[in-house]
Amino acid sequence: MRLFSGLSLEGPIPDHTTIMNFRHLLERHGLARQMLEEINQWLVDAGVLLKEGTLIDATLIEAPSSTKNKANARDPEMHHTKKGNQWYFGMKAHIGVDARTGLTHSFTTTAANEHDLNQAKHVLHGDETYVFADSGYRGAEKREELKDFAVDWYIAEQPSKTKELKKHPRLNKKPIQLEYLKASIRAKVEHPFRIIKCQFGFTKARYRGMLKNDNKLAMLFTLANVVRVDQMLRA
Repeated sequence: MRLFSGLSLEGPIPDHTTIMNFRHLLERHGLARQMLEEINQWLVDAGVLLKEGTLIDATLIEAPSSTKNKANARDPEMHHTKKGNQWYFGMKAHIGVDARTGLTHSFTTTAANEHDLNQAKHVLHGDETYVFADSGYRGAEKREELKDFAVDWYIAEQPSKTKELKKHPRLNKKPIQLEYLKASIRAKVEHPFRIIKCQFGFTKARYRGMLKNDNKLAMLFTLANVVRVDQMLRA
């Protein structure tokens, strides 16, 4: 980190307070999101980030549920939600990803109990011609706020229906193949989540409030795009 930042041991090294003040500066002026937009525009100009199609998805990010703090309460902007048979407390990151490269072009930050479909409009850039999403986005084409988007929707079937199709594989060969095709294309939307969680270690929210965590995610997705391009160049 010292070498990357161009810091020398001959001079003073920024301490924790200096780094915190810099983070607050980014938060006050929304600079992290501006950096994401600047990097993405550079990728568009370079012909790396395309706008033909978008993959949309959301991921849960847990927050500390303990009340052992100065306020003696949990973060009021975070909420509980149930996924499968397990309850989570925290927030959600909703993203729109370029279908060809897996680069994040837009995202929103909400409480964990926000339905994925409510944020679909905000993670589309408007120039795409097709959208892939999981079964949580079924009915998107009927939503009033999405009617102006002239796109082809490729939404995965409900898991229960897919399970029924697989009971008769010969009769349902084409529908099953279609679901596999949707899943293989949607797989790229998981790449940014893998980078920020596995490589950057952002598995739990470290700050209180949406503003601070939104700023953190904006910077992480910006760096994730740089990492993704590096991976593409190496390949």
